[in-house]
Amino acid sequence: MSASRRSGSTDELGPRDPEPGGAELLAALLDGMDAALCAFDADGVVTHWNREAERILGWSAAEAVGKHGFSGWAVRAADATEIEGRLLSAMDAPGRQVHEFALVTKDGGRVLVRMQSAAVRGGDGKAAGVYCAFSEVHAQIDLERSIALSEALLETASWGVVIVDADLRPAVVNEHAARALGVGRTAVLGRPLADLLGQGVEELESALTHVLAEGAPPAPAELWVSVRTGEEEGFERRCWRSGFVRLASPLAEEPVPLGVGWLFQDVTEAKQTAQEASQLRFRSQQLHRAARAAAECADPTEAATVQLDFALAGFADHALVDRVSGADPVRLVRVAATPSGAPGPCLPVAMAGIPVRYPEGHPAPQCVERVGSVRASAGAAAPERARTWAAARQWPEDAVHALCAVLRSRGRTLGVVTFLRAAGRGPFELPDATYAESVAGRVAASLDLADGLRG
Repeated sequence: MSASRRSGSTDELGPRDPEPGGAELLAALLDGMDAALCAFDADGVVTHWNREAERILGWSAAEAVGKHGFSGWAVRAADATEIEGRLLSAMDAPGRQVHEFALVTKDGGRVLVRMQSAAVRGGDGKAAGVYCAFSEVHAQIDLERSIALSEALLETASWGVVIVDADLRPAVVNEHAARALGVGRTAVLGRPLADLLGQGVEELESALTHVLAEGAPPAPAELWVSVRTGEEEGFERRCWRSGFVRLASPLAEEPVPLGVGWLFQDVTEAKQTAQEASQLRFRSQQLHRAARAAAECADPTEAATVQLDFALAGFADHALVDRVSGADPVRLVRVAATPSGAPGPCLPVAMAGIPVRYPEGHPAPQCVERVGSVRASAGAAAPERARTWAAARQWPEDAVHALCAVLRSRGRTLGVVTFLRAAGRGPFELPDATYAESVAGRVAASLDLADGLRG
């Protein structure tokens, strides 16, 4: 027997008439435990000693079982009386007693342990001995730290934490992640990720599947996802910087995947700020290039269209230029436009001075009247409805977003330039209007120069 000895003391702690093989089964159970286990009879003699206790202290069961207490071998002589008294006091106390003290290893070293002891009762209800379980204090502290870390991540962390099972369904969600997903912590559990996210869910599921199969990637990934908002728009675009950890069972000999730990932080504002800064730099460079190219044009009207060609890059799909031919009501004549079938260069058009038949409330005349930019959009309309919307406004049929900027030079309103975006691109925003006004100022200067040359 490696865990105990067969004696009267052992019989007092165990069954009086064990079934055949019962003692061997008990020894196997004790040796299979992850905790160090030992037991003393009522006289303080060691009756049980398992393999974990042997691993920690180095004393085998054959050496430990039968010794009286820890004195002279597992504790210092100066501490023996106090420690033995503390352990045996569990026979007279209800419940478990917890102690921390230093034990001596077989090679003479010392190890600090945390020991829990409890009385073992005989058939008559009287204390027959003490049963003890102990572990190294640093191991206990590591466990407590792990538990504290888990609780902190799931309760107070300032980033999202989601434990996803092997079926890619959330099993644990912390408060921050629940707020980011727009649902309660319990409502999200067990649901497919597609129920919670729109665009980007395929990339997320692909990343989770890769982590389950291959392990975590070497660096965080930035994932753009659409989160359901519950409002009329339906989704909100967010960028989450995500890290992944594959979770495996520590109890199995071979790694058994339990799922993936997904940690993310919302970096949408930072990404948008960086994108806006990059966009601003690009547009400034385009204006500079346009000015240099326009300076090479002998014809000021050609210079105006060159300015628009540079402005269209990354900004819009079409550009239309209308000149003012009457003030009350405002009448506009088309003088330049990109091809209506597909994006292309802005070229002069021949309209024989006939005003464009804009309906009442059209953004272009409004732009002239207000002497300021005007935005319009078909929104998320169906393709057929969007084509009808564009045709009614005398715009190319693929246009769904419009931005009109007034052409002014030397205090005079010369006309309006209209920038149009096709489906698949977002509507014009306020920074776009600022850029369009800068382009319109340069175009207006070229057209004003052309008027002066003709005059």
